[in-house]
Amino acid sequence: MNQEAIFHMSHGAYAYALGPNHAVIKLRAKRGELKSVNMVHEDRFELPGSYATQELNYAGSDELYDYFTAVVETKTKRLRYRFLLDDGASQHWYGERSLSDVADFAGWFQLAYLPVRDLFLIPEWAKSAIVYQIFPDRFQNGNPSIDPEGVRPWGELPTANTFFGGDLQGILDKLPYLENLGVNLIYLTPIFTSPSTHKYDTADYYQIDPVFGDLETFKRLVDNAHVRGIRVMLDAVFNHCGAEFAPFQDVLEKGEASEYADWFHIHSFPVNMEEVNYETFANHVPTMPKLRTENLKVRDYLLDVAEYWVKEIGIDGWRLDVANEVDHAFWREFRDRVRMANPDALIIGEVWNDASPWLQGDQFDGVMNYLFRDAVIEFFAKRTISADRFDAMLTKTRMMYKRQANLMMFNLLGSHDTARFLTICHGREERMRLAVVFQMTYVGLPELYYGDEIGMMGETDPDCRRTMIWEEERQNREMFRLHQQLIAIRKSHPALQLGSYRAVEKDALHNLYGFVRESQGESIYVLLNNGNAEMSVTLPIGVSGRDLLTGRIYSGMLELEAYGFRILLLSGGTV
Repeated sequence: MNQEAIFHMSHGAYAYALGPNHAVIKLRAKRGELKSVNMVHEDRFELPGSYATQELNYAGSDELYDYFTAVVETKTKRLRYRFLLDDGASQHWYGERSLSDVADFAGWFQLAYLPVRDLFLIPEWAKSAIVYQIFPDRFQNGNPSIDPEGVRPWGELPTANTFFGGDLQGILDKLPYLENLGVNLIYLTPIFTSPSTHKYDTADYYQIDPVFGDLETFKRLVDNAHVRGIRVMLDAVFNHCGAEFAPFQDVLEKGEASEYADWFHIHSFPVNMEEVNYETFANHVPTMPKLRTENLKVRDYLLDVAEYWVKEIGIDGWRLDVANEVDHAFWREFRDRVRMANPDALIIGEVWNDASPWLQGDQFDGVMNYLFRDAVIEFFAKRTISADRFDAMLTKTRMMYKRQANLMMFNLLGSHDTARFLTICHGREERMRLAVVFQMTYVGLPELYYGDEIGMMGETDPDCRRTMIWEEERQNREMFRLHQQLIAIRKSHPALQLGSYRAVEKDALHNLYGFVRESQGESIYVLLNNGNAEMSVTLPIGVSGRDLLTGRIYSGMLELEAYGFRILLLSGGTV
């Protein structure tokens, strides 16, 4: 038994409360080594011998490790436990002290108590969310009278600084389109006063940029969206502000004597925007000075902003820009303030890598899932990895996080910061269709970037920020209908929103991938043939499946065409 590979800790994603009387326990071991993992558990104050036993289920593998999990009930909210590991040749006890042949020598792991306040609570409504990201200047021009100077013709290729006149009225006008598509959560990139087209250099956190409209228009947008069952979340840029932000302007004018001098990370006075003698977003971006969030006044100002838009205007959540460069203490206070204003508000961070420190239940609900995107690009768009490697990448990411966070991950194929997915596919629609089927059936929340549903193309910023195509004759209507169908299927089936995930086909030779989602007595089997040859798949005896896209019933052997897919609602058992 490879002792070095065996790992568990009684906190983080390896041991945590799922509810007031239930805990998730997870263990890691060398890939392919353990035949079974059993757990002995009891209340830590009970007399010896009052224990119960429970087997941990195999949850998946990454390239090096297997993972085993169980949900354990504890009526007293207290738990101590140890594991009995079996590799087929020997058995060993594993506890906090050691790996041992003797149970008492191994010791116990402990979850001393499951406090209600420590529960990782996520908004119930968000579990069924289909997210649609909009870059406002490029979506729809609904009010030409507020266009900025020098606005360019709709459809012209963008540069970093071009304006096209998209606005809030345009989004309001297109709510019927979004409702027809099936999305129920709009995420808007920044809409506050700013000199740029992207608005990530905020000048006034309390004002809608005039080129987008006014507060009344935005309130009307939020209210009308809510009537249609669509929620709205905004982009919070709290890592940095814009150079036109009043406190920064005061520092430029008064230098060290400014009451806001300690709001920023200034190396020397006077502040020099040419030499950039202060910290900024990224490296030496003079128009985006970094805010000092550890400063009490800065913190209070930004928390007031966050509360205002939730409480007074009725937005449904925040997406947090450059979230991993802001201190954890600030985000903990942010969560408390926002959830006091609206207990159902959704909080999503922008973190491009392992986001575990922010996803313990005290800061964010989820993050923009770029690790998901990396795997999907490599498998579907570029086809540079096998089905087995694809599954390993997905498993590793899921095992990083608690179940609540996995349910809230924004699973994106692209964003305003990346090349569009169809462009990465070199226009190969069959590859994008497979990726969209996977995105709509995987664990977490599907996030669409405006225009992807109609086959828009674009290299990385600024080309990925082209204006939305509204002429239907120029849209890929087949792609639109696929998105529309898949969204309807996901919203209709609890297994696709909340279900467990189990990979059952990982054919590295032919790139066939299949997985099962199960919840509330419902079992859905998704098959993806990411290869250029027809494949045969056999269902177990007595098991049949109805394709949720076509209605066709399959049993026994089914043929899967090259780049084909099936979403089967199983009956008579599972696979």
